[in-house]
Amino acid sequence: MSWMPDRDPILGDKQSCDALELVVVPRTRDLGEGFAVRRALPHGKKQMVGPFIFFDHFGPVQFVAGQGMDVKPHPHIGLATVTYLFDGRVMHRDSEGNIQAIEPGAMNLMTAGSGISHSERTPEVERATGHKLLGLQSWIALPKGQEEIAPSFQHFSSTDLPVVADNGLNARVIAGKAFGKRASVSMVSDWFYVEVTLAEGLSAPLDADYEERAIYLVEGAIDIAGDVFEAPRLLVFRPGDAITVTAVRPSRMMFLGGTALEGPRYIWWNFVSSSRERIEEAKEDWKMARFGAVPDETEVIPLPDASF
Repeated sequence: MSWMPDRDPILGDKQSCDALELVVVPRTRDLGEGFAVRRALPHGKKQMVGPFIFFDHFGPVQFVAGQGMDVKPHPHIGLATVTYLFDGRVMHRDSEGNIQAIEPGAMNLMTAGSGISHSERTPEVERATGHKLLGLQSWIALPKGQEEIAPSFQHFSSTDLPVVADNGLNARVIAGKAFGKRASVSMVSDWFYVEVTLAEGLSAPLDADYEERAIYLVEGAIDIAGDVFEAPRLLVFRPGDAITVTAVRPSRMMFLGGTALEGPRYIWWNFVSSSRERIEEAKEDWKMARFGAVPDETEVIPLPDASF
């Protein structure tokens, strides 16, 4: 998806315990036709959690017949995108020739590296009949030595991913290691991403195995050290402490994080880089149509008229 900067809200949440560094209230933008996007990262007080530099929560939206999502071809550099759905389907097409219907519970990792363009649209069957859409898109900033790797795409269906199920606790390991399971996705840095659902009254641990960690609460309400948090919230934790999360009511959340990168990143529109000059180069490349084209697509999103 595409990104442009927006203002952060004034937070009213108090810290829940010494281990909690920041509570982010996602800022909401209405893209039309009732399609809301909530953006948790980047934030004015926290650019990244591990390598996670962008976190969007889109939907839920009910598209009527004839309507759908249409994100025209647009470019990326210096990052990998993770698209994860709870409801609906999205058709991914990219300039490397990859075509993939993204479905709920599947892991879809597009590594932009030196440069890729892609589109994200509602498939024709769902567009004809109408459908609900709810999901997340995250960007993973690449390590400085890997920012210019060749673009690629990985897909793992929901049945390919490790799952833990234990009497009301369900966890799907999308990337990295959690709950004693490891996902098969290939990564160029150390990070993790897990969908966790809890029945009311049940608890789950957020282990201290990774340097930086956060929980994004998609639905429900959770208790941490006696403080209750309602969805949607991004809870960012300090390193080192084991955290226990208890569902106040049935809840769905994402555990995420990883090893911190070696430094901050510049982010402009859909470009991420450790070099401002590299972003300027990418802007010119998109403007001059030097990115690869997405097959069967004739329109693109033009370069925005904006600056850092």
